[in-house]
Amino acid sequence: MIGGSAVLAKLVPFALSLIIAYLAYHGYRRSGREPMRYVSVGFIFIGFGAICEGLIYTAFNTSLMSASLIQAVIVSSGMILILVSLTK
Repeated sequence: MIGGSAVLAKLVPFALSLIIAYLAYHGYRRSGREPMRYVSVGFIFIGFGAICEGLIYTAFNTSLMSASLIQAVIVSSGMILILVSLTK
């Protein structure tokens, strides 16, 4: 059951980030404000980063360290996009 718990622990932040991304994109469409688009894309990156470590580790048979590094880069990219949106 530990495997199922780990999957659930990864899917919850993924689902939440997609909901936030959708709401931010909806806000962008309503207001036309460019920063909201950056927020939306940033949360998509963060959501994908929440699940990509296990996918990369399993699908590409990489080391856990490599998969973790890729995950950190993806999540950091999302945070940079959100930071950019806050400075515009």
